[in-house]
Amino acid sequence: MNLKSFQVPTSKTISLSRDYDPAFLADNITKEQSVEQLRSGIETLTKLQDVLYAHNAYGLLLIFQAMDAAGKDSTIKHVMSGVNPQGCQVFSFKTPSTEELDHDYLWRYSQCLPERGRIGIFNRSYYEEVLIARIHSEILDRQNLPHRPKGDRLWAQRFEEINHFEQYLTNNGIVILKFFLNISKTEQKKRFLKRIDTPEKNWKFAISDIEERQHWDAYQNSYENVFNHTSTEAAPWYIIPADRKWYTRLVVADIITKRLSELDLSYPTIDADQRAMLKIARDRLEAE
Repeated sequence: MNLKSFQVPTSKTISLSRDYDPAFLADNITKEQSVEQLRSGIETLTKLQDVLYAHNAYGLLLIFQAMDAAGKDSTIKHVMSGVNPQGCQVFSFKTPSTEELDHDYLWRYSQCLPERGRIGIFNRSYYEEVLIARIHSEILDRQNLPHRPKGDRLWAQRFEEINHFEQYLTNNGIVILKFFLNISKTEQKKRFLKRIDTPEKNWKFAISDIEERQHWDAYQNSYENVFNHTSTEAAPWYIIPADRKWYTRLVVADIITKRLSELDLSYPTIDADQRAMLKIARDRLEAE
């Protein structure tokens, strides 16, 4: 699979509708093949997480953004099913609290960054500050900004701030992978109807989902702006076809395992003195 084809380039402007098909499948892969490959990928990720923790130089930050019903929760659940929960934490960011609003807009996210050796997952992220805040201006009103640039200047400023923030994190050992699960409007409608018609899925549906759907085109435009201004070498965006959940999971898993493999992680080695101490410990244990 050519994973590079999912990465938003830094050298040209992309169009979601023109360049990325939500129903795309590479090499006509079947669901059965995908499930089997995902199983293998999860095993590889389990091993890589173990050595990531032992190596203790990098942290991994995975950011998931999407329109409603694109499958963020299920993707995280399946792809990360093999990792050690002691080394992985998921954060879902809701409406900011009064305390959070009294800080800069990146503050609450910076509190949740992964430590070295650990994996942090943001189910939605600081990118909401240039997405939903762009659609619903009342969100900005609640932030009490002392100097609020007008129009597009605010978003240009925030794109620059986010890029600097992500470069800073990268410089300090945080590896950042950003995933947009690209669902079509038709598929979203099908999933909403399934949530309505299936009693055990009713809890997943809110009338606000329909209200947000009315802003579909505005969100697509906002996402395009995000990708075209914040996909960098340090923190690339990946646009993942999301009309088939089983394929979404495979692509995400492959990207994560490939990036971790590129880090050249290794278990710590010990020096001669430490080896001598191990020999002493072994001798004492065998003498019991």
